Amino acid sequence: MEQTGFDSDKYLRMQSERILDRIKQFGGKLYLEFGGKLFDDFHAARVLPGFAPDNKIRMLRHLKDQAEIIIAINASDIEKRKIRGDLGITYDVDVLRLIDAFRDCGLYVGSVVITFYRSQPVAIAFQKRLEALNIKVYRHYAIPSYPYDLPLIFSDDGYGQNEYIETTRPLVVVTAPGPGSGKMATCLSQIYHDHKHGIKSGYAKFETFPIWNLPLKHPINLAYEAATADLNDVNVIDPFHLEAYNVTTVNYNRDVETFPVLKAMLERILGECPYKSPTDMGVNMVGFCIENDEIVQKAARDEIIRRYYQARCNLRKGFGSETEVNKIEMIMKQANISIFDRKCVEPALRKAAETGAPAAAIELKDGTVITGKTSDLLGASSAMLLNALKHIAGIPDDVQLISPAVIEPVQDLKVNHLGNKNPRLHTDELLIALSICAVTDPIAEMAMNKLSELSGCEVHSTVILSQVDENTFRKIGVNLTCEPQYQSNNLYHK
Repeated sequence: MEQTGFDSDKYLRMQSERILDRIKQFGGKLYLEFGGKLFDDFHAARVLPGFAPDNKIRMLRHLKDQAEIIIAINASDIEKRKIRGDLGITYDVDVLRLIDAFRDCGLYVGSVVITFYRSQPVAIAFQKRLEALNIKVYRHYAIPSYPYDLPLIFSDDGYGQNEYIETTRPLVVVTAPGPGSGKMATCLSQIYHDHKHGIKSGYAKFETFPIWNLPLKHPINLAYEAATADLNDVNVIDPFHLEAYNVTTVNYNRDVETFPVLKAMLERILGECPYKSPTDMGVNMVGFCIENDEIVQKAARDEIIRRYYQARCNLRKGFGSETEVNKIEMIMKQANISIFDRKCVEPALRKAAETGAPAAAIELKDGTVITGKTSDLLGASSAMLLNALKHIAGIPDDVQLISPAVIEPVQDLKVNHLGNKNPRLHTDELLIALSICAVTDPIAEMAMNKLSELSGCEVHSTVILSQVDENTFRKIGVNLTCEPQYQSNNLYHK
């Protein structure tokens, strides 16, 4: 049975109240920086069992008449075609998805801002694409020596060069497809321009991680470092909060580094800064809603291992870095964990050693581990998936759910007509074949009906899977890791 360690109802109540209090504190206009993901916050859902991926957006629905959305995207991320690992889509495509999602919730998206703009051709093309869709687009530029050269930042050559984003509502939520998108700089630039236009405005930050009222080396905060290892972020003790209140809280380095800028700006605008520390400017209440610390600690340790495998596979694919891998290895040592703490790893490796071919294993919600091996008909992941469905449905191993008479024509189509070299069924092809059999076979139908019960399970493959298999597992909702090696020594892999 799946355990929960987080109280979502309590969180929604406490978080909404905290944001409303901050709006009242400033009055007039508030720029609320939303760190992490507003939609589909699967990282939070994984490390805080019981946290719903759409918790944040559920809060904003209560404020939809007061709020508008600005989506920030880093021009460099457009240029690099940076991908959201949980969805498998590029950041620029995710901007379009976010706009649709906000609109479906009744929330108003005022504009998109392209940050760190340097006249990149792909950024120019993206702006034209958005404008053709009647979406307002603004450009913000990188500032040399940011955030240390305050005279430059507060000049026409600093924030002054940024285009002023026109907003119409009292609560302006600034969000992004992912980290490093320039959300805070967007908020600060807007406050600077508001001041020049005679408009009083304030700033607050909603960042789920790191959790400020948990210990620095708590597994949840370590998992956040692992998740952002490619950004070289580190969690730190907030020195400003410690000095002001003699209380130890956790923040991350970029907020600590930029706090003097924020403080100086608010002092110029308001006469004094309402915040004494980066922790003060946050509104995060997640730490107060953990109801079982043991459960969330285990979930966070599991996430660190998943991030380690993801970093190693990215390095093997050619778009990761040794530095990222080494950093997560260090985090694993701090958390006192190894890859074998992931229960599905060792059975998969053992099955591969026994068969001399790729293998896969899945840990079900009841703790049972089911393996799959490579055969003439099925790839290891497909075999594992079929075996898992049998187990959950209580179907004996020797029962044949899909007849070779169904599989063989699919193989013939793949190899002799579609040009594939691998005749084995991928996971999506397996599920299609199973669904066809389920029309006339009640046992196959029983297995097919158990597919939803795989959501949240842990899977490990001894080879890097095809994009097709990765996408299938993502849609099913399993948490996948792979050994950082390909099935063959070919240079090209589909």
